[in-house]
Amino acid sequence: MKDNWKKVPLGELVTIQKGKISEQSTYPIQGFAPIINTDVLRGNVKVWGKIKGSVNCLEDDVLILWDGERSGLCAIGHKGVLGSTFAKMNVSSELVPEYLFRVVDFNYDWIQGQRTGTGVPHVPKDLKTIFKVNYPPLPQQQKIAKILSTVDAVIEQTESAIAKYQAIKQGLMHDLFTRGIDVSTGKLRPTPQEAPDLYKESALGLIPRDWEDSVFKNHLIKNLYGPRFSGDDYDSEGNVKTIRGMDFSKDGEILYSQAPIALLPKSKVYSHLLETGDVVMVTTADCGLTAVFEEQDFQFIPSAYSVKFRFNEEIEPYFIKFFMQTDKAKRLVNKYVRQGTLGNLPGSDVLGFNISLPKIDEQKIIIEKLKAVESKIQTEQQALAKYQQLKSGLLQDLLTGKVEVGV
Repeated sequence: MKDNWKKVPLGELVTIQKGKISEQSTYPIQGFAPIINTDVLRGNVKVWGKIKGSVNCLEDDVLILWDGERSGLCAIGHKGVLGSTFAKMNVSSELVPEYLFRVVDFNYDWIQGQRTGTGVPHVPKDLKTIFKVNYPPLPQQQKIAKILSTVDAVIEQTESAIAKYQAIKQGLMHDLFTRGIDVSTGKLRPTPQEAPDLYKESALGLIPRDWEDSVFKNHLIKNLYGPRFSGDDYDSEGNVKTIRGMDFSKDGEILYSQAPIALLPKSKVYSHLLETGDVVMVTTADCGLTAVFEEQDFQFIPSAYSVKFRFNEEIEPYFIKFFMQTDKAKRLVNKYVRQGTLGNLPGSDVLGFNISLPKIDEQKIIIEKLKAVESKIQTEQQALAKYQQLKSGLLQDLLTGKVEVGV
């Protein structure tokens, strides 16, 4: 820590006041303000409190969740009536409120480790004495707070971009798997309302008249669960990587680098080996989560809780991947999944899944359009990971004085 930094117990820098509500309402009325609770922290106001007789907070008050499973959670920038599970910290002139918020938020895990209470956990009553605040002079505090706020703003913008592209993808999937694409123009067909003669009824609802109303098993060359083997067979010097449910991203990408290596007999590996274009579906826990295998420098097989599907030339593998992300497919999964400690989707049931199938040329255009949106999502996700890593490093460097901040 730099010579111009101080380390002082929290109680010497703030006064703490627990929240109190005099009266509340389920709708906004004169003289009432939003009750600051965990819902509000997520951007959702559900209840309002009477301002008079309550403990109120302003946007520069540093708030801390005092009671509950997430006690120690810190916030700033909220104005309203302070909920009874929250407390506010009135900050002395020694500290910039935004800087204190960063320090408390940075130490959330430590505060969680000090909680007391056998039923509902609480922030420790002696937090004011046991929690020490490291801080530089005010100009450096302001600069540190500004740097971290700037990074947060970039992270928030990136998260918003991801949410936007994901919404676009969902809407596009609905249209593409309902209306299809006019191959000659590359544009969506008219809606069923605009051109009812272009559509017909199918097991999945209205589909373009030239699409085939079919089921998975009619187009399969091979389907096979991954092999069962002992946990003792995992070996970093092994001969094959096995793809588990946790090795899929939520967007249906295989996380090849994190799949564990096992040492298995060649006879067991051979029949299960994945080839480029094989569709891999999770059948336990995240039932129906689907990815397409692409050639790797190492051998891969599905786990015992995944099924390998190899389709004939009538189906593009990525068409299946994207279909399994649609609401239509999710309803099929929910129909057949066996509920228990972990959900289970028998591979035999998947064989009977309905699918509405356009010709290969149209499948390829549909895939191309969805991959374009997916590429934007992945670009933003990579940027988000980079910014989050940057923030983590900055928090460690700036809030400990490891790196000096010029003013």
